Formats: sequence, structure tokens, C-alpha cells
Amino acid sequence: MSSSSQNYLKIGIIGFGPFAQFLVKTMIKQGHSITATSRSDYNDLCNQLGVSFFRDMNAFLESNNDVILLSTSILSLSQVIKSLPLNCLRKPTLFVDVLSVKEYPRDLMLQVLPSDSDVLCTHPMFGPESGRHGWKDLSFMYDKVRITNEATCSSFLQIFASEGCKMMEMTCEEHDKLAARSQFLTHTIGRVLAEMKVEPTPIDTKGFQKLVEVSANKDYMQKESTSRDSFDLFSGLFVHNRFAQQQLREVELAFETVKQQLLREDERGAGTQLNHFAADNDKFSQMKTFLFTYGFLPSFSDVIWNC
Repeated sequence: MSSSSQNYLKIGIIGFGPFAQFLVKTMIKQGHSITATSRSDYNDLCNQLGVSFFRDMNAFLESNNDVILLSTSILSLSQVIKSLPLNCLRKPTLFVDVLSVKEYPRDLMLQVLPSDSDVLCTHPMFGPESGRHGWKDLSFMYDKVRITNEATCSSFLQIFASEGCKMMEMTCEEHDKLAARSQFLTHTIGRVLAEMKVEPTPIDTKGFQKLVEVSANKDYMQKESTSRDSFDLFSGLFVHNRFAQQQLREVELAFETVKQQLLREDERGAGTQLNHFAADNDKFSQMKTFLFTYGFLPSFSDVIWNC
């Protein structure tokens, strides 16, 4: 992406949870005008941030936004987008999503939105924790699914490019393949470790410290508003990424393979111990026969007779 000057945009946000709030602070700092709507009442917070908050969706869509940013949960997107009173839009608008899966929102937007609405699928590969000191060198994925107004699209992408993000253009399909291998796998391992209640110990290795970090990764929790919502995010990554199901099967297969390797080693070790015992027992029998033969030990009958 070029670092040329960007036009100021009026950006409307649907879903004003922690992740949207995190993005908005930088957008406002850059001079963009922000409106928002959400199922929860964020009016007080929006007043503090300088954001115009709408409880009424009709009024929100009539507010002449250049961009509408979809920042809902993965699981609620379908209901939200299909309930929009799109007839209230006053002009062709760029719709952008920031969900952690890409084929699913792409297909929904193409199916539901007016044909004169542009569609840009994006995924900022960072969150409030990893991006707390700035966005420089953090990855931002995007796919220009349907773009007729290049100026508006470029200005929106420049929000992230100007902050130093690594701008990565790829198809939604390519993203979901890679995300299943990286993000979903990380979430899965983190969830398993959390279920095991993995905690630091006084003798941690560096490797174990990394595992503890994965199990307590705050970005997973802060991208949504509650721990229940964070599980909804994890569930959404699985349900709405067709490559994630294969990844889960590969995790199960890998675990079973390692388990069987360990059990075979355990059986081999037990067999070795038995062989050693048998060999020692044979040597003992030979020695006992020698001692009986040469009178160093009494015979069994002598022992019985003298009892």
C-alpha cells in the first residue's frame, strides 16, 4: 500500500464491542468521523470518545456513512446483516467486515447487500493486547471482493497502512486455509491448556512459559466482551471455516499418534524389565542347583524333616 495522503471518511460501525472500541481510537486519532450502533447501550462511552451513537438502525443507516464496518461476532453476523433496513442507505456504501473468518462474511454480504454496495473483507491479525503499543509490523489481511469506488476503499486501507501494518492482500479462501492452520490451532491448544488449568510453576522452562502465554492469551478474550462471547468466537472459527474441521481431525490424529508411540515405548520398556527378571531368575536357579549339589544348602526334605 502507498503511504499517500488519505481522505477523511465517515465510518459507521455495527457492533461496538471491545475490538471495535480498540480500532476506533486510532481512526479518531487520524481524523475520521465515527458513528456506531450496537445491541448494548454504549451511549456514554461513545460520548467520551467523540462517537455518535445510534440506538435506531434506520437512523444509523440514514446518517450518510462512506463506510459501514461490521464488527459483530461470527455467530450473530447472519442475523444482523439480514435484519438491516438497507432501503435506508442514501448512497452506494463500502461494507467492510473484520471477522476472523472470511469466506462466510463474503458470501453473506454478496448475497444480502445491494449490488451497488462495495464489499471489502478484512482481518486485522491483532487485538487490544498485541496492538496496545501500536500497529507497526502487525499483519492486516484484506480481499477486494467487489470494489467500484477505489478512492474510498484505498482511504480505508490507508488507516492501517499509515500505522505501519503489514498489508497482505489475499483471497478469502486462502485466508481461511491459513487461519485454520494458525489461528484456529492456537485457539484450540489454548482452550485445551485452559481446561487443564495450566499455571506457572517455580521451575518453568521457556517452552512451558510460552504454553502458559497461549492458554492465557488476552486477545482471544478482548476481541469479544465476555468469556461466553470468547467461546462464541472459538465456535465461530470452527463452524464457519470449512478448513477448521479438517484441522481438528489432524490434531486428534496427531495426539493419538503420539499417544500410541508412548504406549509402545512403555510396553517395550515393561517387556525389557520382564526379560531381565527372567534372565536373573534363570541365573538364580542355576546357582541354587549348584549350591544344593555340593552341599552348601540343605535339601527341601531336610528342611521339612528338621522343622
